[in-house]
Amino acid sequence: MTPWTRQRERGSPAALRLMARLVLALGWRAGHALLYPITAYFVLTAPPAQRRAARAYLARALGRAPGWRDVFRLYFVFACTMLDRVFLLAGRSAGYAVEVVGLETLDARLRAGRGVILLGAHLGSFEVLRVLAGAGCPVEIRPMMYEENARQADALFNALDPARAGSVIALGRPDTMLRARECLERGGIVGLLGDRAPSGERMLRVPFLGAEAPFPAGPHLLAHVLGAPVMLFFGLWRGPRRYELRFEPFADRIVLDRGDRAAGLAAWAARYVARLESLCRTHPYNWFNFYDFWGEFEAPPPSSAPCSAARSSAAAPR
Repeated sequence: MTPWTRQRERGSPAALRLMARLVLALGWRAGHALLYPITAYFVLTAPPAQRRAARAYLARALGRAPGWRDVFRLYFVFACTMLDRVFLLAGRSAGYAVEVVGLETLDARLRAGRGVILLGAHLGSFEVLRVLAGAGCPVEIRPMMYEENARQADALFNALDPARAGSVIALGRPDTMLRARECLERGGIVGLLGDRAPSGERMLRVPFLGAEAPFPAGPHLLAHVLGAPVMLFFGLWRGPRRYELRFEPFADRIVLDRGDRAAGLAAWAARYVARLESLCRTHPYNWFNFYDFWGEFEAPPPSSAPCSAARSSAAAPR
């Protein structure tokens, strides 16, 4: 089992529901103010292995030894995206400012009628795409997600937006590929994240922030099989209720040579990771993988993910 799949959610379902109802009743400003003590609690009570992993990532991304303010800020930005997810899923998008970069490129590919694969990472928030979709996106958006690690959070988010569960294409199911292909054939968008994979998936060792790290081959294999254009997607948190949606060309089609598929996969993964590394350096507090990503430390015992949500999503966001 991979380290992130061993992480248990923190907090009970009842506590999560109560907190969501509270912040929705009090409003975003009150909810945002509550994030400071909540973040402090999760930082102070985080398992030592989790804090060590967070510091190891920040040291690589920042190029210096992180202080306690850096660690707090990483957890705080994560908490901000979780708060925003509650409001966005509840349809409360007023007050959000979203700058969109590269939308014309995405539109051009969608007008060709082939559908588009959005390849993202656990960087910022995929859920902010719902702001854009709610503003009149003419196509369906289907995130591909690993659903086993955050059932409590999923239950809360699905209660806030009942249509969410039906839009998700669960990874690892017999009909996963069929559902993704059908969405693309209808000219829709399939989103998935390429920096984390469920247990058992083939992994590739790719240079990332100064050392080789494991990245899944699955997203690139899936894009090869589906034959659709691939664009990178990142929903970067830029401040309270401020996001930057980035759509960047990646491949008109990922083609892998049968004679040397391993080399092709390594090349595509390296290209993806190079862009992820660049964004982690410029937006270091946006990357949310709270576990020993590089495998630098001894395997820790099962631990907890902050705010019930260290997960694999698309566009989410996983």
